[in-house]
Amino acid sequence: MQSINELISKVERYTNTIVQREFISRKNTVAYVLLDNKPRVLKWFAPAFKRNMRNEWFVLRQGSSALNIPHPYEIDSRNNVLIMSYILGENLCDLINDEKTTTGEKQRLMILLADWFAHFHVFFKDDNGFRIRGDSMLRNFIFSDRIWGVDFEESRVGKPSEDIAGMCSSILSTDPMFTTEKFQLCEMFIESYSELVEWELEDINDEIAYALLEKIQWRPEQEKILRRYARRIQEQGLLVNLL
Repeated sequence: MQSINELISKVERYTNTIVQREFISRKNTVAYVLLDNKPRVLKWFAPAFKRNMRNEWFVLRQGSSALNIPHPYEIDSRNNVLIMSYILGENLCDLINDEKTTTGEKQRLMILLADWFAHFHVFFKDDNGFRIRGDSMLRNFIFSDRIWGVDFEESRVGKPSEDIAGMCSSILSTDPMFTTEKFQLCEMFIESYSELVEWELEDINDEIAYALLEKIQWRPEQEKILRRYARRIQEQGLLVNLL
């Protein structure tokens, strides 16, 4: 992965940029910067992901006035860069997996997260079906006084259950993995979401199992445990009393 400093040094548009922090990303270079003395996020896409850049730009342009997502300032198509607002807050993955976070606070966060997804799915629903956020994982959410979603390059047409299952798989498989508390949080998340929407979550246990199996390509060292719990959830659902 290239450093954002390479972009700054090569492209005149970004010479007046001070890097504050670079973020971990599997595919692209993402950094919080001061651009012309204004706080911004630069997301520099690899050439192979130009379509992803346009996809994310579409979601941000359409939804930022109504949803808790970053405001898009500019798309630099020549250099494959999105410029967007910076969201100050704590990463949801860190909060949920911090032993200092109380169970009550984690449950509250699940309710807020369900509300975020419900609003997203309602906003982007049309006569042809649903647009889902894609890549639904804890690390793609920030908590300040509310839940914010970030990173929409994998947003696509799909089923809401894919998003909800992806989030459950992230909750379950981040350290500490597959605890009773994690299963209970998933149950609360699903229940809270279902109370907010008019549609059913189709094949949710199968979707969670599939989402867990997908993680094996990124975490081959955890293949055994991921397969074991994927099979259990597919057969029994989120029944914590059977753990």
